[in-house]
Amino acid sequence: MDEEQDIITLIDDNGDEQLFEVLFTFKAEDYGKSYIVLYPAGAGEDEEVEMLAYIFDPDETAESTEGGLTPIEDDDEWSMVEERLNQFLDEQED
Repeated sequence: MDEEQDIITLIDDNGDEQLFEVLFTFKAEDYGKSYIVLYPAGAGEDEEVEMLAYIFDPDETAESTEGGLTPIEDDDEWSMVEERLNQFLDEQED
């Protein structure tokens, strides 16, 4: 795969930087928000990894190297994001 991947650096609670690649982004009209799904950079294609998802403001993210990502705290939102992730992964298998 020669596609250029977007890389995001996240800083954990210990102050350590971790690199993540953007799997995909989408806007949910029902919630009026945009979302981003990330996975650890350098993970193998067949490797099982933990995906991270956040609410994000594409305008703020483009303007700044910090901020722009907000944790998803609503269970209904999480369910919707998981459903979109599963749809995305199913489409990738086809």
